[in-house]
Amino acid sequence: MMSFLLYKLILVVVIFTITLLVAAYSTYAERKVAAFLQDRIGPDRAGPFGILQPLADGLKFIMKEEIIPNVSNKLLFVLGPCIAMLTALMAGVIIPWGDTLIINGTEYSLQIADLNIGILYVFGVVSFGVYGIMIGGWASNNKFSLLGAVRASAQMISYEISMGLSIIAFVITTGTLSLGEISAMQAGGQGGDWNFWNIVYQPLGFMIFIICAFAECNRTPFDLPECETELVGGYHTEYSSMKLGFYLFAEYINMFISAAVISTLYFGGYNFPFMNNLGLDHNTLTILGTIVFFGKVVFFIFFFMWIRWTIPRFRYDQLMHLGWRVLIPLAVINIFITGLVMILTGS
Repeated sequence: MMSFLLYKLILVVVIFTITLLVAAYSTYAERKVAAFLQDRIGPDRAGPFGILQPLADGLKFIMKEEIIPNVSNKLLFVLGPCIAMLTALMAGVIIPWGDTLIINGTEYSLQIADLNIGILYVFGVVSFGVYGIMIGGWASNNKFSLLGAVRASAQMISYEISMGLSIIAFVITTGTLSLGEISAMQAGGQGGDWNFWNIVYQPLGFMIFIICAFAECNRTPFDLPECETELVGGYHTEYSSMKLGFYLFAEYINMFISAAVISTLYFGGYNFPFMNNLGLDHNTLTILGTIVFFGKVVFFIFFFMWIRWTIPRFRYDQLMHLGWRVLIPLAVINIFITGLVMILTGS
């Protein structure tokens, strides 16, 4: 029992550290991807190739003067970024980062908690995350911050409906809400086969889900809550120092977790084609699967960044039109198609 608890504690610390490192260096990758797409060099002063830029940015946030407006609600002003950061970190506990490791004859999972309602847990955490933005925007007592908070709440409510409907069709196909079971069933039999990945069975659901993921993460072209052209900085206009850093950092953590969830649900998780034909022992195969999983996550993080520096942001009416008049009807149609196929195939 003690060894099990110790293992889980070590796993929590490792995943927490990896999440922070990935989020930190996503800021570096964001600048490098932007520079590549715009034919620039990007950060190249802090360390070789600018590799120490995230450390310089973090130190700058820590050293900056912390300003709390006199007219703000000071308690909620501090609570807002804390909620945003906490909820961003909470979703990682149910993601299966790999298969199992066998240590001294005991099997240990590379998943902190395999909840049988894992997808619902993700939705609950994501839904709670908007409160950090709403509270921060309202507590600032600034009209631009308040408008940003209102936009964020309306946007998340609108796109969570479409995302939830896309997941209904997904659950009809898989028959489970557990992310661990979803990853395991995409192994594809004895040899492993990408044809068992859920993207094959739910292509429309995947398109709806990833579009909604962009909106939930406030990523371009859905970054209306922090639209600089009309809202200065949106919900975090009045924030400085590490409170601002928490908001910005939480966005990159959300992007990392979203990429991990997408990889788990639709792209096989830690599975890859012909993995069981390599003749490797179980632990080596697990480590290789984890590396492949992080490769998929890195690809989707790059995809998030690629879209940001390629497509301009929507107008607010276009944002609402897409959410209510396009994605929701498509998600409902996807449910009917999925149900019809399941009936006809007798699944």
